[in-house]
Amino acid sequence: MDTVQYIALSMGAAWASGINLYAAVLMLGYLGSTGNIDLPPEMMVVTDPLVMSAAGLMYCVEFFADKTPGVDTAWDSLHTFIRIPLGAVLAISAVGEMTPAVELAAFLAGGSLTAATHATKAGSRVIINSSPEPVSNWITSLGEDFLVITGIWAALTHPLVFVVFLILFIILMIWLLPKIWRGIKRIFSTLKDFIKGNKGTPILESSIEPPND
Repeated sequence: MDTVQYIALSMGAAWASGINLYAAVLMLGYLGSTGNIDLPPEMMVVTDPLVMSAAGLMYCVEFFADKTPGVDTAWDSLHTFIRIPLGAVLAISAVGEMTPAVELAAFLAGGSLTAATHATKAGSRVIINSSPEPVSNWITSLGEDFLVITGIWAALTHPLVFVVFLILFIILMIWLLPKIWRGIKRIFSTLKDFIKGNKGTPILESSIEPPND
């Protein structure tokens, strides 16, 4: 593997983990176990049947949880403590046995990329869930699943193309994350004002009009 392939595999695994960790591990394990790609020795653990079975089971659970408004946000909150560290581990395992400096750089960059991708996914879901209809949630979730599968495939088969698109995706995240954060603050501020308004105006008093003199 050349440098571009190492970067694509390492950052591709980290990026995909921030969106859907279990789909990423399952995709890597399937392609590696079928001989379609050659994974670094340190990453061959994902081809183990036990690992693939666990990833497949959790992917099935996430498939339904991720498409249920409200449940998906709780799921994303829980996976803050799962996706980010495992994304960093996948990133460092993808570079193989290199110098400690390269491995540490992969770990730091991979963890940061996973965190940013996870924040973008989770934050956008909070905003999407503010809409009462569930269709947009389903479409977004299916699109994320498709994005992870095609992204991992591209990182392994067309690394240079993937790296270019990854750079564009990172630029998009830098532009999008502040807007997502402002949108989330606006939603919670509106919800807070609504709750305060209900508490501050007793129902009985508001429903009785004062008599006319």
